Amino acid sequence: MKKKRVIVGLSGGVDSSVAAYLLKEQGYEVIGLFMKNWHDDSVTISNECPWLDDSNDAMLVADKLGIPFQTVDLSEQYKERIVDYMFHEYEKGRTPNPDVLCNREIKFDVFMKIALDLGADYVATGHYCRKHTIEKDGKQIHQLLAGADANKDQSYFLCQLSQEQLAKALFPIGELQKPEVREIAAQQGLITAEKKDSQGLCFIGKVRLPEFLQQQLKPKEGFIVEVSDDFQAYNQELPKFQSKTEELQYLSKKISYKKQDGKVVGKHQGAHYFTKGQRKGLAVGGTVEPLFVIDTNVEDNIIYTGQGKQHPGLFKKVLFVSNDELHWVREDLKLQIDGTMDVMARIRYRQPLQKATLHQVDSGMYVEFQEPQSAITEGQFVAWYLNDELVGSGVIS
Repeated sequence: MKKKRVIVGLSGGVDSSVAAYLLKEQGYEVIGLFMKNWHDDSVTISNECPWLDDSNDAMLVADKLGIPFQTVDLSEQYKERIVDYMFHEYEKGRTPNPDVLCNREIKFDVFMKIALDLGADYVATGHYCRKHTIEKDGKQIHQLLAGADANKDQSYFLCQLSQEQLAKALFPIGELQKPEVREIAAQQGLITAEKKDSQGLCFIGKVRLPEFLQQQLKPKEGFIVEVSDDFQAYNQELPKFQSKTEELQYLSKKISYKKQDGKVVGKHQGAHYFTKGQRKGLAVGGTVEPLFVIDTNVEDNIIYTGQGKQHPGLFKKVLFVSNDELHWVREDLKLQIDGTMDVMARIRYRQPLQKATLHQVDSGMYVEFQEPQSAITEGQFVAWYLNDELVGSGVIS
């Protein structure tokens, strides 16, 4: 029997190193590939995970494991598909999630195509998630499951993968806990055993976001407005609704703030550098509780803020995803118009799962949470689960 060939995205971190080791133990023919993605020294926080050190560590791991290794330069595609998209979204006043995109567009698309051209049967990564395959109506269906280590589960970052991508994906460390992964790396004498987890943008390393954005989006002074928590829009009586859809539409609507709805408390250098729920970087003192961003208006270049984590301007129970930004990992579970589904959902990585109901309508889908959620942010992804299986996701509109 010819061994199945797996190409591992070796990132120079401990997780992908152990993934490669485990696959080799399982009898696969393993090849390590390091992705060099877009990088710009002017905005990287130096010596925090520069790509050279990482590629060197990846090479040493491959050498130790006795597997072939090479580097592929994907900086052009990365700039096009991730960096330009990020600038574009920030410009529109939305907050993108580059890690989710990087998995969909780079690791499991551009990188996967390179791997398959090199004769790979599968592509493997060091993600903390699991894949199961079931039979349904004579067809194979791939399930994307949360990682066994609840503290490290990364299924959210893979929420945009398709059945075709999952069919070719392997997640060798999905059943392990992080300490076990480090222990295996130490036992095998891998140089990455004690290496800190990278915190930066997917494969860029730590980037100073304002400086990164300032390359394209010029600073522009505007006002910071503080809205009081007794603002009339927060205390309106609900109207009588003719239908559930009408109610969902009403509850998902953004409050449209105007400058005169609050008081000017400071100035900023550009509304597009800020995101909902943000507390740092406002540089406004003298308030009883810290100020949080409750909304940004990039047209008028105004940031609206409120005092404290519990400010009513931060909370909403319903969000909307338009049809063209809706994605089902499990296409067989896709809702028909007027269909509903009870799920567990999250609107950001590491957020504990929340009870919610999906409502499919003509134009898209409403996600109605049981409890109001803080800082639902346009441009970010909402992902929904049945038990520990991620079945779909969408961009919050």
